[in-house]
Amino acid sequence: MQINIKEILEKEARAILNLPVSDNYEKAIDTIVDQVHNKKGKLVVSGMGKAGQIGMNIATTFCSTGTVAVFLHPSEAQHGDLGLLRENDIMLLISNSGKTREIVELTHLARNLYPDIKFIVITGNPDSLLAQEADVCLSTGNPAEVCPLGLTPTTSTTMMTVIGDILVVNTMKKIGFDSEQYAKRHHGGYLGEKSRDQSHK
Repeated sequence: MQINIKEILEKEARAILNLPVSDNYEKAIDTIVDQVHNKKGKLVVSGMGKAGQIGMNIATTFCSTGTVAVFLHPSEAQHGDLGLLRENDIMLLISNSGKTREIVELTHLARNLYPDIKFIVITGNPDSLLAQEADVCLSTGNPAEVCPLGLTPTTSTTMMTVIGDILVVNTMKKIGFDSEQYAKRHHGGYLGEKSRDQSHK
């Protein structure tokens, strides 16, 4: 079987370039800044399976760039971890189908605890149950997976990552996050050294 790497790259690149862009991005970023930086809440990211792995990466990237964020596993939330939620927190929920049972249930559990909590949702299905619960819905455009079976999360998780990057980068700009602040959060490693060098210029 011939492996066509260029074809896979082209399909994923095309999906990224066709990502639906709307005012919802600005609304999502403004909401994150307001809840986390103005009201001193935190960003709570959640997803199940592969979406959860992407969510962990998004949460840690936000943390390293000045926005307090944590990952909440949706199943563990039902066994007590929901207790990490506090007033003024905001949730970023990720589900390609928008039907993931644990994530949909999490919206109800969170609102039972804090009725006014806000949800930003990343999904490939803007008409889904989860999207209907969202204060802001960010669509992946629901591109076809590059997986030959059309099943394995591949292109969809790429889109989730890209959307996370858009949110992180624009939040950094909104809060004026610079290399000096970056260095304070990165003591070790190459990035820590590089950020310290930049902050001293």
